[in-house]
Amino acid sequence: MIVSPTPLLSRYAECMMWLARQMERMENLARLLEVTETFVRNADGQTAWDSILAINTDEHFFAQLHSAVNHAAIVPFYVTETRNPASLVSLAQAVRENARAVRPLVSIELWTQLNVFSRNLLNLKNEDMSAHNLAELCTRVRQDCQTHFGIAEGTLYHDQAWLFYRLGKALERSDQITRLIDIRYHMLLPQSEIPGSEIDITQWTSVLRSAAAYHAFRRLRPVTLSPANIVGFLLKNDGFPRSLSTNLRQIDETLTLLASHDNLRQRCSPLLECVTELRASLLDQTAEEIIIRGLHDYMNWIQIQLRDLQNAIAATFWPAPMQPEYHMNHSYFQEQN
Repeated sequence: MIVSPTPLLSRYAECMMWLARQMERMENLARLLEVTETFVRNADGQTAWDSILAINTDEHFFAQLHSAVNHAAIVPFYVTETRNPASLVSLAQAVRENARAVRPLVSIELWTQLNVFSRNLLNLKNEDMSAHNLAELCTRVRQDCQTHFGIAEGTLYHDQAWLFYRLGKALERSDQITRLIDIRYHMLLPQSEIPGSEIDITQWTSVLRSAAAYHAFRRLRPVTLSPANIVGFLLKNDGFPRSLSTNLRQIDETLTLLASHDNLRQRCSPLLECVTELRASLLDQTAEEIIIRGLHDYMNWIQIQLRDLQNAIAATFWPAPMQPEYHMNHSYFQEQN
C-alpha cells in the first residue's frame, strides 16, 4: 500500500470515517430487516421484530413514536423515518453530506454512485416497504452498498483519507457483529437451556445469514452447526471478512500505517494499545469458554471498548473546538503537538 505523506484536514478524516461507517451500517440494516422477516421467529411463531430494536438499542426511542412492534411500524421506522437517525433514509442523507464534504478526495465514479444511491432511497414510496416488496428493497440496498465498497476499493487513492475510510468500515463491522451475536444468541436460547446446548438449527442459520456468513460457515462446517461453532466463527475466524478477529486486525494494521507518519506516531500509540488488548482477550479464549464465562458480559465489554476507541480516535484527530474560530482553520494531522 502506498501512503502519501500529504497532510489531511481533520474535517476530511472525520467525514471519510463516518462515510464508511454509515454505508456499512446501511448494508447491515438492510440484511437484518430481510433476514428477520424471513427467518427470525419468537416463541409464538411471530416475526421477532423486537430483536432489531434490541440489536440497535432503539427500544425506548421506538416506544416514544410507536405503540405496536410489527411490520407496519418497524419497517418504516428503519427505512424512511426521518426522526430516526439510524433509518436508511437518514443514513443516506448523512452519507450524501459526508461525501459532499470530501468531494475533492473521492473519484467521479464514487461520487456518481453515491448520488444515485441516496436519491433512490430518498424517493422511496410506501409500497416499496410492503411485505411483498421488502426483500427486493433490502437486496437492492445491500447490492448498492457492496457496489459502493467495490468502487471505493478500486478508485480511492490510498493515502491518509483512505486509511480513515478503512478504519471506519472495520470499526462498524466490529460493533455490528458483537451486537448481533449478543442479542440473537440470548433471544434464541430458551430459558430451560444451558449455554452451549443445541438449539433450533433453523433459527441459528438466521444468525449466520444476518452476518452474511452462512455460505462461508457451511464451507468450513458442512455438517456440524452448533451455537459454539457459530459464535466461534463470527468472533474468531480470521478468514471471514466480518468476523471480530478479522476487523480488529484491520483496525490494528490501519492504525499502524497511520503511525508510520512521523508526527502521528505518538498520537496512535495509545490507540494501538487498546486494540492490542482487545485482540489478546479474543485470542486467549475459546468460543466455549466465552459462552460459559458469560457471552453477554464479554460482548458488552467489547462494545464499550469499541465505543471508547472511537471516542479516542475523535479526540486524537478531530478534537472538539476550543474556540469559535477553530472550525475556520482546520488543523492538519502533521502539525507539531
